[in-house]
Amino acid sequence: MSGVRRLGARWRRRRPLRTRLAVAASAAVALVAVGVCTAAFFVIRYELLHQLDLSLTQSATRVIQENRGEGPQTVAGECRYLSAPACAQIVPADPAADPDAAYLLPVSTPVREVAAGTRAPYYSNVTRFGQPLRMLTTPFGDGRALQVALRADPVEKGVRQAAVLLAAVGGAGVLLAGLLGYAVSRTGLAPVARLTSTAERIAATRDPRHRIELPPGPPGRQDEVTRLAASFNTMLGELEQSVSSQRRLVADASHELRTPLTALRTNAELLARGDRLTPAQRERASGALGRGIREVTGLVNDLIELARDEEPLPLLEEVRIAEVAEHTVAVARTHWPRTPFLLEAGAGAAEAVRPGVPARLARLLTNLLDNAAKFSPPGTPVEVGLTTHDDGLELTVRDHGPGIPAEDVPYVFDRFYRAEAARALPGSGLGLAMARQIARAHGAELTAGAAPGGGALFTLTFGAQGPPGGSHAP
Repeated sequence: MSGVRRLGARWRRRRPLRTRLAVAASAAVALVAVGVCTAAFFVIRYELLHQLDLSLTQSATRVIQENRGEGPQTVAGECRYLSAPACAQIVPADPAADPDAAYLLPVSTPVREVAAGTRAPYYSNVTRFGQPLRMLTTPFGDGRALQVALRADPVEKGVRQAAVLLAAVGGAGVLLAGLLGYAVSRTGLAPVARLTSTAERIAATRDPRHRIELPPGPPGRQDEVTRLAASFNTMLGELEQSVSSQRRLVADASHELRTPLTALRTNAELLARGDRLTPAQRERASGALGRGIREVTGLVNDLIELARDEEPLPLLEEVRIAEVAEHTVAVARTHWPRTPFLLEAGAGAAEAVRPGVPARLARLLTNLLDNAAKFSPPGTPVEVGLTTHDDGLELTVRDHGPGIPAEDVPYVFDRFYRAEAARALPGSGLGLAMARQIARAHGAELTAGAAPGGGALFTLTFGAQGPPGGSHAP
């Protein structure tokens, strides 16, 4: 038995899903068809025999009524012919009382027992005159039994014909089950076949732009396989977007690194010929080389942080946002001495805390302050506000520079995006992208827009409950 199971398991492993589904569906339908035909055969056989037995019972009742008080004898003997009345004979319990003429039907010990009243009436099959007979043996009274028989070959022929007909119907049912099973597997697994073909095409071409064609119809009425194909299309869309983002990141990073690397190579070549330079020239080249190295190092670090999809989850702590703002504003004043930074905390904001990582929140605010200072004319202030409201905590950074054009607002947080007015200013275009990434990791939302009266306004909104469970802190 275990060998048969192993053979079946090996067959299942070697056959495709479509074949296994077709075989399973065909086997189920075929089993039902064969079961129905078998049950129908036994029902027909039972009904035909039952009708014959009813005829025998009626014949026995008629003979008993017509021959009351008669002794042992053969009453009728026409049953050798089709459609003839039943053969009938009266048999005594004592063989000594048998008539001189031979009986037409066979007399056995059970017949004598029925005549003696020690055995119940019964039906039996016998052969007489070269023909099959169905015989009923029943009590006749006063120690006698009555035997009644009819030809059974019409019933047997009807049973055989029913068997042949039902076998043909069952065979046709099995064939139809095979065709239906193949059709069901082909139709039902068509989306799976398209999904497999699409996956193989993507694996061969490494192009996630391919999609699975879905049948028409409202989404709510799609079956499970169609929903699987739709989910696969959604996954392909996400994969395509991810691949495009990676390619765009690599292309942008290559473009941004080309200029500082060229400057580094130029200054390095100048310093290599230091004997031909004056001390002032060597000092300028050395300073430019140091600044270039710091710029490339910062750019590479920013790229590493932005390219990280998931960062290790550090130990969160309750952070007082006002203290982080005060610290970053103090640091910004040293970096931008010509720009005044004004910090104003509303009632209750000084005590507001949120779960987070202080260093990462400080990096977020530093990027916002550096961006505001870079676009602020000398002497104009950068205003930092911290307020609380029913929905949470809000921090704003506002400058008095040229502001953000309406067409640039949707892209200010994209990596390496720089507006026309900012391309002559220092920076790589990664600061705001990193700020939004840190904000989202803390369950906050960072938005940009135009400030009333001119300038840009960045708003950082913390929810009332802090970052949601399961979010990745930076």
